[in-house]
Amino acid sequence: MSVFLSDLVFWSTRNAFWAEASFWLLGFGVLMSAAAALAGFADFLGNPVVRSFGAAWHHMVGNVIAVVLALANFGLRLSAGAVEGTLPWGLAISTLVVLLLVYTGWKGGTLVYEHRVGVHPEEGEDTSSRAGRA
Repeated sequence: MSVFLSDLVFWSTRNAFWAEASFWLLGFGVLMSAAAALAGFADFLGNPVVRSFGAAWHHMVGNVIAVVLALANFGLRLSAGAVEGTLPWGLAISTLVVLLLVYTGWKGGTLVYEHRVGVHPEEGEDTSSRAGRA
C-alpha cells in the first residue's frame, strides 16, 4: 500500500523523492513478503484441512501473484531507475498489487473468521472439524 501511495504522490508532484521512496519501500516489501510466504506455505502445506477451503487457495495463489508482480515492479525500477520506472508501468503494477492484496486479505479474513483457521478454540468448542490444529 505504501508503494502505491508514494507512486501516487510522485505522479501528482513529480518530486523524485517519492519515486526513490517507492523503490526502497518496494524492496523492503519484497523481503518481508518472503518471510510471510514461509509462514503461509507452512500453514497451507502442513494442514490438509486448510487446503480444503477454497478461500485458502484464493489467498495463496493471489499472494503468490502479488509477490511475483512486486518482484517484476522492483526489477523494472532497478533496471530503468526509480524515477523512470515509476510511470506509467510502476504505478500500474503497484495498483494491481494493492487490488490483489485487498482481495487476498478478504480471503484471509474468511479463513480466520468463518473457518477459524489458526484461532484458539473457546472452552467446550468441538475442534474435530477445525483447521489449524496439530
